[in-house]
Amino acid sequence: MQSFMYFNPTKLLFGKGQLGQLSKEVTKYGEKVLLVYGGGSIKRNGVYDEVTNILKAADVEWVELDGVEPNPRVTTVRKGIEICKEENVDFVLAIGGGSVIDCTKAIVVGAKTDVDVWDIISRKVRATDGLPYGSIVTIAGTGAEMSLSSVISDWKTKDKRAWVSSFSRAKFAIIDPTFMTSVPIEQTVNGAVDAMSHVLEHYFHSEENTPIQDQFCESVLRTLIDVTPKLLNDLENYKHRETVAYASTIALSDQLNMGFIGDWGTHHIDHALSAVHDVPHGGGMAILFPHWMHYVLDETNVMRFKQLATNVLLIDSEGKSDMEVAREGIDLLATTWASWGAPSKLSDYNITEETLPLIAEKTIETQPKCGNFKRLTEQDVVEIVKSSL
Repeated sequence: MQSFMYFNPTKLLFGKGQLGQLSKEVTKYGEKVLLVYGGGSIKRNGVYDEVTNILKAADVEWVELDGVEPNPRVTTVRKGIEICKEENVDFVLAIGGGSVIDCTKAIVVGAKTDVDVWDIISRKVRATDGLPYGSIVTIAGTGAEMSLSSVISDWKTKDKRAWVSSFSRAKFAIIDPTFMTSVPIEQTVNGAVDAMSHVLEHYFHSEENTPIQDQFCESVLRTLIDVTPKLLNDLENYKHRETVAYASTIALSDQLNMGFIGDWGTHHIDHALSAVHDVPHGGGMAILFPHWMHYVLDETNVMRFKQLATNVLLIDSEGKSDMEVAREGIDLLATTWASWGAPSKLSDYNITEETLPLIAEKTIETQPKCGNFKRLTEQDVVEIVKSSL
């Protein structure tokens, strides 16, 4: 493995009743809070009332930014930045899933500069500061709460960018799986696929001597494969929600990939895909990942795919070639996701061949070095997306 430094100062408050820590955590950092949330589910499930009652009791003022999109847009980020500056906000609290947290990460760095935030997101300039923020996670999947990365879209230009900053690290993350029991089945499926896709991106690397990291990844993947169907049959089951939520959090916390860098090419393709078509991230990954796997599989990397097939998907390798085992594992992964109700082809979202060149162009434009396990050209991206139709 490579030499590495691991540092994650975000305080994780996980489990039932952890919202009770909110007052103590928020008042460490400020007295005027911006609440950031999405389409209103936190008002339907009671989380909004719980949070605002806690803030009232602590004499903390707040203002609000609602309506954050599933693929958060820079126009919404700019609204949040404007509120922070006009209202002298000194702390931001994200309440929701990965989209809300990603939007918040951009708001906090944009609120501390006069530079347009898109210049930071598109990496023309570096962030120099950021407001402190925390998150209350109500949807499992992205793991955004413990990571530096954020993904923001410019809908006008069909541009979607992943970016990181040392100033986009949360002070704390509160995860109470009780808040997730009302998440609908489609979002639950997308969240489980999303969590698995993050682990799989780690898993496909070329570094040697990573047995511990590999087994960490394999155990998370096996657990998600085991628990997700049980959760889908009992959406209000706390124990299953707890397991999926924890898997989601550690998948993108950098705990699973110490000493190597995973591939991430499929994520870059999906970012371009959703920039053009605004598809759900988990749905896009369910479609693209098996097709990426089949496309990049060859004799030089077949053992990594075979290891996944035998250790995670429990494919019997007796009497089969390494390539046969690898392909059988890929097919079973796709079948597993489809059995949960995840989409299996882009036509499920009414996507046709017409936009393939644009998706490929946007992929390479935003990420010229696309993929670490297997470097992809623009034509490679066209072929992968074409096979996904």
